[in-house]
Amino acid sequence: MNILEVEDLHTVFTTPRGVMRAVDGVSLSLRAGETLGIVGESGSGKSVLGRTIMGLIADDATTSISGSVRIGGHDMHALKPRARRRLWGPEVAMVFQDPMTSLNPVKRVGTHITEALRLHLGLSRKDAYERAVDLLRQVFIPEPKRRMRQYPHELSGGMRQRVVIAMALACDPKLLIADEPTTALDVTVQRQILDLLATLASERNMATILISHDLGAVGGRTDRVAVMYGGRTVETSDTSRVFANPVHPYAEALLASSPRIGDAPHTVLRAIEGAPPNMLTPPTGCSFAPRCRLATDRCHEEQPELRELTDGDATHLGACHFPLLRVHQEVS
Repeated sequence: MNILEVEDLHTVFTTPRGVMRAVDGVSLSLRAGETLGIVGESGSGKSVLGRTIMGLIADDATTSISGSVRIGGHDMHALKPRARRRLWGPEVAMVFQDPMTSLNPVKRVGTHITEALRLHLGLSRKDAYERAVDLLRQVFIPEPKRRMRQYPHELSGGMRQRVVIAMALACDPKLLIADEPTTALDVTVQRQILDLLATLASERNMATILISHDLGAVGGRTDRVAVMYGGRTVETSDTSRVFANPVHPYAEALLASSPRIGDAPHTVLRAIEGAPPNMLTPPTGCSFAPRCRLATDRCHEEQPELRELTDGDATHLGACHFPLLRVHQEVS
């Protein structure tokens, strides 16, 4: 059974400058213990997708949400706000980009964790305190009892991010959404945080979505990857297959623009020419066409659908009129 099922999800914002389709028809699913990486440039819709799945974006006069999001059998957008909040913690939790803005600066670290434990699990003050200390220990924070009394500003960026992870894991969620969890952290701490998330997900058999613009962050830590561009999924498959044989020119360009350990010193990276589309005035046809070296008139006129490509028993989806098939066989 899938922990997460997303069907034809749309998130549309009405702004003074026009209508913005931040998420435009995304579908995905996730099983227990599986990790999905969502990658793409800034502005591709990754964070809005994560927040929409979580139910953090309200469907009101300026925002329209359509499609279906089911987490553990619950239709997130059919629930009333109070019922949805009861699922935050036990069913789904989120690790946000900036731990400093995710934490209340006037509350001690311990309070951030014990509040959720007492609200969702009904623990006593003493039991909540002991579990919070244990959670800090699980995320490898030294002297957890002393850290419980400290304020967020007294901790380093890496320590604050570990606190946020402890908060997210406090109620044993079935699904964890990590939205750029290593932003503004140095390289060594980034690896520690990513390795920690992978270890905890494995130990708890927890479904995980890792959102990142860094391909290296998802390369060896995810089972599947979805590449987003212009609010849509343009390619998705097993991570190893996408990295070895991308079928969409945008995915290929992303990989080519990333440094590799085996590259010679001073190797010039291949930049992706142009800029991501303005989602207030998106181009007609394929949104990547203005930047694509393979684009034809058809690409500028007709939007490609996400199509199935097969190679053996694995499934590979790509939204391109002229996919880079290489070793793949197109299914008509």
